[in-house]
Amino acid sequence: MGDFNHPDICWRDNMAGHKQSRRFLECVDNNFLIQVLEKPIRKGDMLDLVLTNKEGLVGNMKLKGSLGCSDHEMVEFRILRAARRAHSKLTTLDFRRADFGLFRDLLGRVPWDKALEGRGAQDSWLVFKDHLLQAQEQ
Repeated sequence: MGDFNHPDICWRDNMAGHKQSRRFLECVDNNFLIQVLEKPIRKGDMLDLVLTNKEGLVGNMKLKGSLGCSDHEMVEFRILRAARRAHSKLTTLDFRRADFGLFRDLLGRVPWDKALEGRGAQDSWLVFKDHLLQAQEQ
């Protein structure tokens, strides 16, 4: 968690305008980190980040206002690891029950040329992965 000062990063699309910010994004991706703070908390920019290596590890995030004269807001959050481990069940995919025809059909409906046009390998992978996970949920 901290002030990473990369206002040009679009976390929704995983894109950045400046070289230094693109390198930061690459570092985050290479280390399998996820940025979980959803709302900009400093003058409309997403400068303060909460990074984790596992979805569901950080939760109950609340903005708590400024401390003193700071233009940053305090972020309160909880580490959910211990609680989740005690109550979580291991889930696995049952490939015997999978409808691969539907899966193939759903992925075949995606206009891949258009979806991947002008994207690099990393961005293309993220687009493909998103479509793959959406099809998996059907």
